[in-house]
Amino acid sequence: MGKTILFLRRLAVSAAVSGCVAASAFAQSVAFVEPVNGATVSSPFKVKFAVNGMEVKPAGEMAANTGHHHLLINAEAIKEGESVPFNDTHLHFGKGQTETEVKLAPGVYTLTLQFANGAHQSYGAGLSNTIKVTVK
Repeated sequence: MGKTILFLRRLAVSAAVSGCVAASAFAQSVAFVEPVNGATVSSPFKVKFAVNGMEVKPAGEMAANTGHHHLLINAEAIKEGESVPFNDTHLHFGKGQTETEVKLAPGVYTLTLQFANGAHQSYGAGLSNTIKVTVK
């Protein structure tokens, strides 16, 4: 009976460790708090960002599991390791901001939230999120 109990304990510990590893792999994500996907907004409108499993830090800081947000307007997520461009359609929040006000002309837009490290290198599609909004 002792071997059976020891086996069951090892099995439980192994399952718990595997579960923690799997959970942490899925825990890293970004999301739009505001606006929601499909929203119709008036310009200017507030955009709020969220991140899970990572910590927001200003640009320049290079610590594990940290970074800052970028808002891409009508642009696709940046491949992992590639730098986020500096232009009018790739907005950088290198001071660690988690919200902003965006002014856009009327129309339909794709907004992509992209998380990147302190050197503006993308964490890839896993740390991006895309929504569509209509500006009236």
